[in-house]
Amino acid sequence: MSVTVVGSLNEDVLVAVGRLPGRGETVIGRSAVLAPGGKGANQAAAAGELGPGVHMVGRVGQDPAGDRQLAALAGSRVNVSRVHRTPGVPTGSATIPVEEGSGENLIVVVPGANAALTPEDADVESVRRARVVLLQLETPLETVTAAARAASGTVVLTPAPPQPLPAELREHVDVLVPNEHELAHLAGVEPGERAPAEVAALARSVVSCAVVVTLGARGALIVPPEGQPLLQAPPPVTAVDTTGAGDCFCGALAQALATDPDLPAAVRFAVTAAALSTTGPGARGALPGVDAVRGLLPQVPEATGVT
Repeated sequence: MSVTVVGSLNEDVLVAVGRLPGRGETVIGRSAVLAPGGKGANQAAAAGELGPGVHMVGRVGQDPAGDRQLAALAGSRVNVSRVHRTPGVPTGSATIPVEEGSGENLIVVVPGANAALTPEDADVESVRRARVVLLQLETPLETVTAAARAASGTVVLTPAPPQPLPAELREHVDVLVPNEHELAHLAGVEPGERAPAEVAALARSVVSCAVVVTLGARGALIVPPEGQPLLQAPPPVTAVDTTGAGDCFCGALAQALATDPDLPAAVRFAVTAAALSTTGPGARGALPGVDAVRGLLPQVPEATGVT
């Protein structure tokens, strides 16, 4: 097996809106669609579309939403034998208003069965033998830590939703993949767009491992433990919906690292996959296959050094 994802499975409710609401404001949605989601499952689906050997560890409820999530993952070539049914608890859900035109979104998650994922669920062969173990923070922190501890391969962590990372978890993470907002939260500073050099300094103040900061339309910043950071811009695409682009990035990064440990090359591959994923609706509406990513790679700018 190449990639094992330990994390969340949700049913998303995608609501198209003319513009995103402000605090305390009501806007009228133009349509609503059910779609498979959850950061863990989204990352697993992205990795599965890009290559074989992807396993998912998680929990769903004994409900139709759980049936739909398992079927969707299996359709993306993901092994779901370690996704457990949880009696008496619904499958996790997320409500996502998406702004027409920009594709920007807001996300509200109700964990449901994801909150029942235990450390014992994560200490399994598919975690211990994976070349890359991919983690997020939509399941209990003690379970995430147990998965990182059990892994023998490369551990990649998306610190979302952001929260303080225990020392034991930080010790077992090889690559941390936050966005700018998550990095600011971990560093205890105000969120906001910063120059790449500032972002690199923040990353090194949080952890000592490699960090890849996703920057949306600006691409991704590679911050190695030592040496010069690199800014990797994405290829040009016309974005329709940015929902799940970060999850696609992480799934593609994990699949690339499972083949070749060269982090800059993996990030180049991942920004290309993530860019392609924004060209269709929903978190998985435009997940690319490996041929599409390789076809677009020649249009990806070379990474530039950050000083």
